[in-house]
Amino acid sequence: MAATDITGQLARFMVEARDKSLPPEVAQAGKHRILDTLAAMVSGARLVPGEMATKYTRRQGGAPESSVLATDLKTSAVNAALANGMFGHADETDDFEPVTKTHPGCSVVPSALAMAEREGSSGEELLRAVVLGYDVCCRFLYALGPDLVRGGHRSAEGTGSTMGSAAAAASIAKLNEAGMRYALSYAAQQTSGLWSWVRDVEHVEKAFDFS
Repeated sequence: MAATDITGQLARFMVEARDKSLPPEVAQAGKHRILDTLAAMVSGARLVPGEMATKYTRRQGGAPESSVLATDLKTSAVNAALANGMFGHADETDDFEPVTKTHPGCSVVPSALAMAEREGSSGEELLRAVVLGYDVCCRFLYALGPDLVRGGHRSAEGTGSTMGSAAAAASIAKLNEAGMRYALSYAAQQTSGLWSWVRDVEHVEKAFDFS
């Protein structure tokens, strides 16, 4: 692997992180963020973005792999992650990273939960995946520079949330280094988003974008 192979370095880091014990303070912080996001998801399920996400997911159907929180729905892991992510950012009760101005929880936690339920993962595997997702989400934006992301019409969440949730899901899926490379590549293709959500007074587009 060449010294300049940044994708390879990150892929290897993601694989190794899956089997590393978390420092106690990091584990505690990760648990707190999972609980915080779950609370935001439960309350958000009854707000307009949550109701729209539930309606959409019910119509989509899908294999009963993962639960949509605060509903009677089980659907594909992809659909569950989207719905729960919209619940999580239905208003502004989810967490916030002040330097990058991103909201990691509403994307990372739902993706990890959906995949963990589908794969029958342990609580420790879920926690490590969430911590990795937060790490990747925020560090991508640190590397790009918050001013670069926020300086135009681009949305920080389009980058951070996408890469972070992909990292969490890939960790649960136990991808090898090559698989992690593919996951990063596919996630990078999906990074997008404009600040048009600032005009959405009902918070629906914002919840969708941030999930």
